[in-house]
Amino acid sequence: MKFSIVTLGCKVNQYESQAMEQWLAARGHTEVEPGADFDLAIVNTCSVTAVADKKNRNLIRRLRKQCPEAVLAVCGCYSQVKPEDVRTLGADVISGSGGREAFLELCLATLEDRRKRERLDEALKRRDFEVLPAGGLSTRTRAMLKVQDGCSNFCSYCIIPYARGPVRSLPLEQAVEQARGLAAEGYREIVVTGIEIASWGWDFHDGSRLVQLLDAICAAVPNLRVRLGSLEPRIVDEEFCKVMRKHQNLCPHFHLSMQSGSDTVLARMKRKYDTARYYESVRLLKEAFPGCAVTTDMIVGFPGETEAEFAESLAFIRKCGFAAMHIFPYSRRPGTPADRMPGQLGNAVKEARSAAAIAAAAEMNRAFREQMVNTAQAVLFEEVSGEFWTGHAPNSIRVYAPGTDLHNQVLPVRITGLYEDGLFGEPVL
Repeated sequence: MKFSIVTLGCKVNQYESQAMEQWLAARGHTEVEPGADFDLAIVNTCSVTAVADKKNRNLIRRLRKQCPEAVLAVCGCYSQVKPEDVRTLGADVISGSGGREAFLELCLATLEDRRKRERLDEALKRRDFEVLPAGGLSTRTRAMLKVQDGCSNFCSYCIIPYARGPVRSLPLEQAVEQARGLAAEGYREIVVTGIEIASWGWDFHDGSRLVQLLDAICAAVPNLRVRLGSLEPRIVDEEFCKVMRKHQNLCPHFHLSMQSGSDTVLARMKRKYDTARYYESVRLLKEAFPGCAVTTDMIVGFPGETEAEFAESLAFIRKCGFAAMHIFPYSRRPGTPADRMPGQLGNAVKEARSAAAIAAAAEMNRAFREQMVNTAQAVLFEEVSGEFWTGHAPNSIRVYAPGTDLHNQVLPVRITGLYEDGLFGEPVL
């Protein structure tokens, strides 16, 4: 059987798609490249914004048209919160954001008898962490290590707690075992990921904290680069920095979720920190990890956001000096408190504020990259782009360099200048 898996959304989705690839491949099935004919197409969906929902629908329609006789299976957050939409798009198998192995069993059964099947649950009632194989197919240089699922923050704009359920954690011993397995398989980097990894261990009710998990993983695989997924800023304190700075294999790239640089907007968003606490995390990281990249997300045009509040946000991001940012115009999500808030802003306002924030982010990104010129960076090379090999420095900046057959090698590179979206350098051989 030939299968194709298309993934939208976050690193957790990428991890789960890689696990599904392994599960199917272990049973003798063959993955095909996007665009090739297939017997089974799996769409692993995202539903974080209305734009994501539109992408889901367009992709499902395109795959249905591409191979009308194939089995089309849909899973993920979109089918979890809007299964009725997926039904109207002609999916043969529908599942939600959990139970990946059971979902694949349904896919194989539908391939046999062509009967439509569904497997949906109530995400808010989930209590168990589904352990899936970490890593991916052999062509990859880095592997995802999912250590946590779910979110219990219930920010006013976010649908994810309803799509993923409450916090569930992978036990520390199993996380370490999976990390060692990935090292043995030849991966050079792992990305510790989850829906909200800062909440790792909450469900154990024994005082477990993320820093303990990261300390154990880094110590277990000293020759593997360890990169962190998105962090809630309150997890970064003096103890976090003291413990983690001793690990040379920890990538100095910290993505601190922000969403707004205005305290009044943060309060309406139901975030659990203010700008003073957020900036304290930025300061601690830059002191403990000189030259580190601190990156973030920002939502503009949140309901009721005034010009003054937006100006506060712009000033705050410049104060933080982010290495890179993801800018999102606020997207209404039915079922969330923010969808019912007064002061919903029009698209023109949101687009103008997005443009201003993107411009500020581009200035900071360029300044950060300029600081890296004439430095030496250990680059993990991944693929060819045009006439050069590309990979990432420990702080996640893309590096372009000449060379031959550099795939999955970590090499010292002398950075000579800026290039496209990253830097250019010469390998020091």
